[in-house]
Amino acid sequence: QVQLVESGGGLAQPGGSLRLSCAASGRTFNTFAMGWFRQAPGKEREFVAAISFGGTTTDYTNSVKGRFTISKGNAKNTVYLQMNSLKPEDTAVYYCAVTPRGGLRIEDSDYDYWGQGTQVTVSS
Repeated sequence: QVQLVESGGGLAQPGGSLRLSCAASGRTFNTFAMGWFRQAPGKEREFVAAISFGGTTTDYTNSVKGRFTISKGNAKNTVYLQMNSLKPEDTAVYYCAVTPRGGLRIEDSDYDYWGQGTQVTVSS
């Protein structure tokens, strides 16, 4: 099994920044992709950002491009989501996910392991 522990959520003002972290432990894979998803109240979970195992390839949903940055730690089992220029519509529970499938994964059905979620609220 893989355990994912997220941190860094909280309250931010519009235009502010937050940095989410996610550390994976437990079963290891030779290669795995990681991603961030979010779910706002009354809405379905949606893709936010993804990163390949080596950290060289990334993808973002259009609404966060230019504002959010996904990156990996040196140990490759940690992923970060730097969120700048936050907007009220970014308010959601953010989930980290891991898949042993290689490449870049943007569909939640591709992911096998999920964190517990961390609340991000953007409000003045």
